[in-house]
Amino acid sequence: MKLQFTKMNGAGNDFILVDNRSGGVHLAPEDVMRLCDRRRGVGADGVLVWVPCRSGRADWAWEFYNSDGSTAAMCGNGARCFARFVQRKGGAGDRVTFETGAGVITATFDGGRVTVGLTPPCEWRLRETVGVKGGECVVHSVNTGVPHAVVFVPDVGAVPVSARGAELRWHPHFGSRGTNVNFVQVLGEGRIRVRTYERGVEGETLACGTGVTASALVCARLHGFGSPVRVVVEGGDELEVAFQEAGGEWTRVSLCGPAEFVFEGEIPIGGGWGG
Repeated sequence: MKLQFTKMNGAGNDFILVDNRSGGVHLAPEDVMRLCDRRRGVGADGVLVWVPCRSGRADWAWEFYNSDGSTAAMCGNGARCFARFVQRKGGAGDRVTFETGAGVITATFDGGRVTVGLTPPCEWRLRETVGVKGGECVVHSVNTGVPHAVVFVPDVGAVPVSARGAELRWHPHFGSRGTNVNFVQVLGEGRIRVRTYERGVEGETLACGTGVTASALVCARLHGFGSPVRVVVEGGDELEVAFQEAGGEWTRVSLCGPAEFVFEGEIPIGGGWGG
């Protein structure tokens, strides 16, 4: 069959978006991997599929696939792209809600920038020491929809993200499913630079929304950063993480940044590959 799709990116984190409100599209993991292949397919970090919300808790729902065919509960940059896709294709107004594996996400729009309200952070584990090649590493962990490890470095541009990220992503310390890994450089009060090794992509991406959020919240906890925190990502864009904190409880966490349309197209999937 021929699959109609839209290509988008959020700060360089790129996605293939599919309207499957009718239920006629069925993607196998091998379809997702082929679609995301940058040489043999469209090329993307993941696939976002728009489906009806069966629970009645939100306007819509999504199915999210990493580029390796696995599923994930949440993706911050993907959430912004998905919201703008729904707004354009479905005629949504200035607000849309959709259900993810991490809960219901609310999105609002300001031109090409989208703000998504994220689920409260959980599973905090700060100042843990993890044994790695060449010594020990201090790691801070938090779940911002998916698990993230945060490592502070003096110069994030000098970090071999592919090697160090892969080592920590698969480290036994983080259990059988592993974690996403963020290397963070403090640029000044309320401003950081982040590079991320993403689980499911199994490599560095130009931006990771939940990773940016995790990094900003760890900085707020450890360095007293106030809201909002500005975050420069590898793609060159600057994202903004806002939050409220009272008595150790973190609420109203949001991520703001661009969500851009790249192109639309049609490609065969399933038995039609190569046809």
